[in-house]
Amino acid sequence: MGLVPAIARKSSHAVVALCGSLWSSSAFAEPAAPPAATGANGDAPGMPSPETSREDLEARVARLEREAAARRDAPLPVVVSGYVHTDWVLFRQSSQDEVTQDGQPLNEKRFLLRRARLRAERDYGHFHGAFEIDANTINELQLRPINAEASFKWPAERPYPRAPWAVDPSRQPGRNDGTSSSGATNGAPQTDTPWFVVTAGLFRTPFGFEVPESERERPWLERSTMSAALFPQSFDLGLRFLGGYRFVRYAFAIMNGAPIGERTFPGRDPNESKDLIFRIGGASALTEGIQLEGGLSGLSGRGFHRGLPATKDVLQWQDSNADGVVDNTTELQVIPGSPATPSASFKRFAVGADLRATIAIPTLGDLHLRAEVVRGSNLDRGLYVSDPVVASRDLRQLGYYLGASQEITRWALVGVRYDRYDPDSDAREQEPFALVPRDVSMSTWSFSAAGRMRYGRLVAQYDHRQNALGRDASGRPTTLADDSFTLRAEVRF
Repeated sequence: MGLVPAIARKSSHAVVALCGSLWSSSAFAEPAAPPAATGANGDAPGMPSPETSREDLEARVARLEREAAARRDAPLPVVVSGYVHTDWVLFRQSSQDEVTQDGQPLNEKRFLLRRARLRAERDYGHFHGAFEIDANTINELQLRPINAEASFKWPAERPYPRAPWAVDPSRQPGRNDGTSSSGATNGAPQTDTPWFVVTAGLFRTPFGFEVPESERERPWLERSTMSAALFPQSFDLGLRFLGGYRFVRYAFAIMNGAPIGERTFPGRDPNESKDLIFRIGGASALTEGIQLEGGLSGLSGRGFHRGLPATKDVLQWQDSNADGVVDNTTELQVIPGSPATPSASFKRFAVGADLRATIAIPTLGDLHLRAEVVRGSNLDRGLYVSDPVVASRDLRQLGYYLGASQEITRWALVGVRYDRYDPDSDAREQEPFALVPRDVSMSTWSFSAAGRMRYGRLVAQYDHRQNALGRDASGRPTTLADDSFTLRAEVRF
């Protein structure tokens, strides 16, 4: 009897505990969600269809890719670039281990820093600014500003014209970096929108083709003798207006007429007269693989003759018998003084024509052909400085060059150029019984070969020069041996 009540009590306790547990679970459990209604197509409401979801994802991916490309291609606030040209002159026939009368060394077999350029520029749409400095050791260690431009351009979205004569004026620097330098195979389309740029500052003289050409695009080490004599180092101060429409290219400038490489007043205008310069031409992609660029150029201005100060009478003693004593009046000579001569200006001008063709050669690369001729008067400022006041006549100049360069795939380039320059077409020389014409012209054959990679070049060039600077045994003019062989290392950044 005692066992049955005990079992009953334990069973009742278990039932009470089970009921309490069930009540607690139902009281604190979250209510069950009602069944979701389905749409007409069986999808849950508010959820996009598979087709809509795929379209949204594709649009989002495309938008993100465009934003990433825009961030990647967006120009920096200030774009910094530059390049270095280091030369090693292995051979130069005219080099001597000697100095000139003014103490300058005549040795040319040396390492030299031809140019090291650092450029900073910024494009604000309608406004563009650039500043470039140059370091070199051509004569001595030199650091100077070489390019400083403040420009207004229209339209605002058009890139700054780095090669205004080209089919694509907005050609970016470094196109000659192991890829096709001209893009002749691209068939760059002509734009129907006129464009122009107004620039004030220190910039390249817009005359011809070779003078405003960038040093890192030229197949040869330096400019031709003609360009170096008439426009030494190219850069001058002034105001320039250039532009184009369709295939037409034009440039007008008013400049000091004293380039930074001039031998008399480099970078500083000695008179109030300014040089007027223009170039009018065209550039067109004739076919899919042929481009043609050409133009006519002109210059009109006034040069400057430096006056001389007055001098006093001078008594000169020549000790003819070397006894240290004035023996007679024949050893004494009076050199009379001279009055001061005023400075004067003189007229100068130049006209020129240039032509350039680019032909795409299958497999190899682009073939570049170029030619230019210039006729000038009293314009030599870098080689034989023209001074018609001293010469009592005008000094006429004539120069031209012919050049061809061929890309050997994207990795190499070979070129040949012939240039000739006559600084005085009317030169005369006195012989024993007559005054005869004298040929003072000089010519150069330049053969170059370059290996190219994306950010650098290694160039080898041999120059064969002919001139009238030497004299033979009879005293007649002859060629002074002056051939040279040079290696150049170039790096761009």
